[in-house]
Amino acid sequence: MTRSISIFGATGSVGLSTLDLVRQHRDSFRVVALTANGNAAKLAALAQEFDADLAVVAEEEAYPALKSALAGTRTEAAAGADALVAAAQRDVDWTMASIVGCAGLPPTMAAIEQGRTVALANKEALVSAGDLMMAAVERSGATLLPVDSEHNAIFQCLAGGKLEHVRKITLTASGGPFRSLSYDAMRHVTPAQAVAHPNWDMGAKISVDSATMMNKGLELIEAYHLFPVGLDRLDILVHPQSVIHSMVEYQDCSTLAQLGSPDMRIPIASALAWPERIATNCQPLDLATIGQLTFEAPDLVRFPALRLARAAIGEGGAKPAILNAANEVAVAAFLKEQIAFLDIVTLVEQTMTTYVPASPVSLDDLFSIDAEARRYAQEQLEKVAYGS
Repeated sequence: MTRSISIFGATGSVGLSTLDLVRQHRDSFRVVALTANGNAAKLAALAQEFDADLAVVAEEEAYPALKSALAGTRTEAAAGADALVAAAQRDVDWTMASIVGCAGLPPTMAAIEQGRTVALANKEALVSAGDLMMAAVERSGATLLPVDSEHNAIFQCLAGGKLEHVRKITLTASGGPFRSLSYDAMRHVTPAQAVAHPNWDMGAKISVDSATMMNKGLELIEAYHLFPVGLDRLDILVHPQSVIHSMVEYQDCSTLAQLGSPDMRIPIASALAWPERIATNCQPLDLATIGQLTFEAPDLVRFPALRLARAAIGEGGAKPAILNAANEVAVAAFLKEQIAFLDIVTLVEQTMTTYVPASPVSLDDLFSIDAEARRYAQEQLEKVAYGS
C-alpha cells in the first residue's frame, strides 16, 4: 500500500535524506507536501521530481520565485507561517517534522493534532515545548516517531518491551572533537576546530553543540519526554566510535543496543517504514574493520552543559526553553568570535539564573519566553564579550 507523506524542511539534510529513501522506493510513497525556508529553486525542483501536491516556503518574499518555478506544473505554491500550518493539517499518513528551530513548532503541533504519524527531527520542539507537545500527542492519539539516531535507537530497543521493565536508558555520545583536550586547552578552541566533528557531517551550530556536549544535554531532555522512565534512569556514556547509538537495560539485567554506521538515513528509514523495514543503500556496519568499541563516563567539569540540561529537566517549566534559546545565542556569538568556547555554557547558565518566568501553557507563551530568553542572553553576551 502506498503511504502518503509530507516533509517539512525538505531542503535540509534530514529532508534530503528522507527524499533519497523515497527515491529508492518510489512505488511505496506518495509525496503530498514539501516545505523549505527560502530556497525556492531547490524546493521547486524537488516538488517537480516527486510530483508533490503542494510546495510551501516559509519566507514570503520567496513566493514569487517559487510560483514562477512551478508554473505549468500541477504543484500548488504557497508561502508564510500560516501556509506551513495549513500544509501540516493536510490528510497524510506520515509527516517528517524537520524544520530547524522554534519556527518548526506550529506546523509540528498542527501535524500532531491530526492524530497521524509524525517523525520528529526538530530537536527544539521537544526541548522547548516537551510538556505541551506530549500533551497534544496524548489528546490526539498521534504516533510520535523519533528520528535522531540516539532516540530512534532507544525506540528500536524498546520494541516489544515495556517502560515499567526498564532499569536504565543510556544515550551514547561521541564526545566531540575535544573529548581528550584539557580544560586549559579548551580555552583557546577556535570555531574552525569546533565545527570539525570526527564522525558526523553536520552543520556548524550542531557541530559546536557536539563539541560542548550541549547536544547530548538537549537529547537528554528529549529522551525525558519521549521515554518517561524518570530522570534518574537516564544516563549518558561517551562512545567515540559512534557505532552504538543508544542502549536500554531491562530489570533482568539484559541490555539491548542498536548499532549502525553514522548515516542519518538509517534512523530515518526506520521511522519512514515503521512498523515495517525497508532496504537502504547505506554502508553496512563492518565491526571487524572497526576493531574495537570503547566507552567512558562524561567529564562534567569540562562539559558542564550536561549538568545544566539535568538541572533544566529538574526545574521544568520554562527552563528547558531558556536553555535552548540562550545556547543558540551563545553558539552564534562564538561562531562570530565574539566570545570564547568556554563562555558558551557560562552564558547559558547565567541566562537560566537571571531569567525566571512562569511556566508556559501555550505556544504563544513559549514564543514569548523564547524571545525574552534571547534578550537576556544578549545582555549576558555583552557582559561576557566586554569582560564587565
